[in-house]
Amino acid sequence: MSKLVKMVERELFLERGLDEGAPLSAARVASILRSRKSPPNHAFDRFLAPELRAVSRQYWTPLAVAARAAEWIDELAIQTVFDVGSGAGKFCVAAALAGHARFVGIEQRARLVAAARELARVFEVEARVTFIHGKFDGTLLPNAEAYYFYNSFGENLFSREDCLDDDAELSDARYLGDIAAAEQLLRQAAVGTYLLTYNGFGGQVPDGYAQVRVEPNFPCVLEMWRKLEPSRLVRASDSRPAAEQA
Repeated sequence: MSKLVKMVERELFLERGLDEGAPLSAARVASILRSRKSPPNHAFDRFLAPELRAVSRQYWTPLAVAARAAEWIDELAIQTVFDVGSGAGKFCVAAALAGHARFVGIEQRARLVAAARELARVFEVEARVTFIHGKFDGTLLPNAEAYYFYNSFGENLFSREDCLDDDAELSDARYLGDIAAAEQLLRQAAVGTYLLTYNGFGGQVPDGYAQVRVEPNFPCVLEMWRKLEPSRLVRASDSRPAAEQA
């Protein structure tokens, strides 16, 4: 995190009259998010296990991003959002607190699904947040009005020491397959479906989608598209992923 971002978080923290030395309760963190403001990430992350808290900056969506996404989702009257690669549940839980939509996340690691469900319980959003244990393959997914990707497949390209753990199957081949499945899912989605990405998803947004929102002032770009007309359907094997975003 840059010194500028740290300074901004500190200033926002102090402006709200909060004692930096006293941990915020879950109820207080929830209250701040419901007011469409963003508490410091560490205030939310402390409700994660220490090993998940330690990797939050690298793997989980920042609170300010989740809050902005929730704002867009409410503005566009989106009712259901599907998070591909939901990890420890930070995006779904924070966005549910900051907005009114229902969120469903799919995650391949069982321990992260358990952590995400506990996070939803702690913040009392179980009625609108659900987590599924499974691998994303673009099929048999719940219907949703919007799909969220936070560079969901990038870990396949990490060096072994940079991966979260050894619990998941990761490879270049899987990366290509996941990108192809995501592109096919988006091609087959109904007209009116939204795509929300933070740091992209590694592939190409299919034809038929138009960008409706963009926020470049985060560490990575937050973007939203809406499908306005049917996409040209191609075989998944014909899909080629774009270069991973920085």
